[in-house]
Amino acid sequence: MEDSVKHYCGLFGIYGHRDAARLTYLGLYSLQHRGEEAAGIVTYDGKQMHAYKDMGLVSEVFDESSLHALPGRLAIGHTRYSTTGSSIVKNSQPLLVTYAKGSIAVAHNGNLINAFELRQQLEANGSIFQTSVDSEIILHLLARATNKEFEDDLVECVQLLKGAFSLLFLTEGKLIGCRDPNGFRPLCIGRLNNAYVLASETCALDLIGARLLREVEPGEIVVISAEGLRSLRPFKEQQIARSHCMFEHVYFARPDSIVFGESVQHVRVELGRQLAREYPVEADYVMPIPDSGNFAALGYSQESKIPYTLGMTRNHYVGRTFIQPAQEIRDLKVRVKFNPIKELIRGKRLVIVDDSIVRGTTTRARVKSLREAGAKAIHLRVSCPPIKNACFYGIDFPTKKELIANAMSLEEIRKFIGVDTLGYLSIDGLLAAVGRPGNYCTACWSGSYPIPFGEEGDKFALEKHAGQGCG
Repeated sequence: MEDSVKHYCGLFGIYGHRDAARLTYLGLYSLQHRGEEAAGIVTYDGKQMHAYKDMGLVSEVFDESSLHALPGRLAIGHTRYSTTGSSIVKNSQPLLVTYAKGSIAVAHNGNLINAFELRQQLEANGSIFQTSVDSEIILHLLARATNKEFEDDLVECVQLLKGAFSLLFLTEGKLIGCRDPNGFRPLCIGRLNNAYVLASETCALDLIGARLLREVEPGEIVVISAEGLRSLRPFKEQQIARSHCMFEHVYFARPDSIVFGESVQHVRVELGRQLAREYPVEADYVMPIPDSGNFAALGYSQESKIPYTLGMTRNHYVGRTFIQPAQEIRDLKVRVKFNPIKELIRGKRLVIVDDSIVRGTTTRARVKSLREAGAKAIHLRVSCPPIKNACFYGIDFPTKKELIANAMSLEEIRKFIGVDTLGYLSIDGLLAAVGRPGNYCTACWSGSYPIPFGEEGDKFALEKHAGQGCG
């Protein structure tokens, strides 16, 4: 995956543990891959809420003193990559407010496609917004609800939302999780002794030693309190239309997670096997673009019987703050992260496997470095179809015109990248790798969107309309 495509967000919550803040820190640490811009934790100590958040990685935001200032047995946390709103601290999450019914914090993974419409309506009725993120709309809807019980307010609220939303709420005594009726974004339930855990991925449960119970079902609200776990079903059965994000399996989720009921590692190996069936070629080695192509390359090798090797070394210490070289050595920046092993590559025919191609510029630079290392032939295999369409449900793809597969034919892409042959996995092949293919969204490849959208798909729509009802 090229650096231009970003993840969405990671959610973690825990109910009933004396070290809630520290376990949330660990959970967020394991979900760091889902968002690297900001991190935050809110706890409840039985009397009041405590919050701490800032820009940066989880390990940069929190230390012993900040965790010590977050007492309580209930907590929710969030790692953010912005899909709506600018990357500034006031837009980081969880969002915490106090209103007539008490204090409430929310953490959101996804993207509301009717955010602009809802915000216009709320502002017309007097609501004043502090951020430019769609998640704040949820808090305003809850504050305006007039039911006796918060849970009834929440049921009323989520029925107004359109798009992708996995949500965590922390109230004064309850931890609540919710998924949209399409189930775009993952959310699972775990148990750690007497404590309950909610997390975006099961790798977060594994890190703290929690046991996976099940997923939060699409369209379900789970309420965790002193009485245990209860399930609410605010949506009618005909409103439930599973459209899980297939890109979780292709790239976003960690390979050691179970997402949408399927092992990510297993699916990626199957993607590689299917790719070998669709695009066989004679070669000396199969090698991945590390790390996202590792398991698909392994599957390709197993199916094709071509030996698997790691022909590139990745520098894992390249952080977000890496200083770009001067212009005259700009093309060396790719080698800062990946360096070919010349002794393996020289004179060899290579199948290189990557999970996807977005703009193509980074892939082109990597292929050039393999040529310079002496590769005799380079066959590029991609474990998903060509990305031709934008995502409006939480993935921050470049604009449609920037997607190379939308601007060029396959032959033009092959020439631009500089490989001998190019093969993308078909949509049928993609879906053959999962157990329930009818449950997945493929809009970024097929252009078939499960939910219609408008300009709300613009990441900065809520900021562009400042002065026009969305400030």
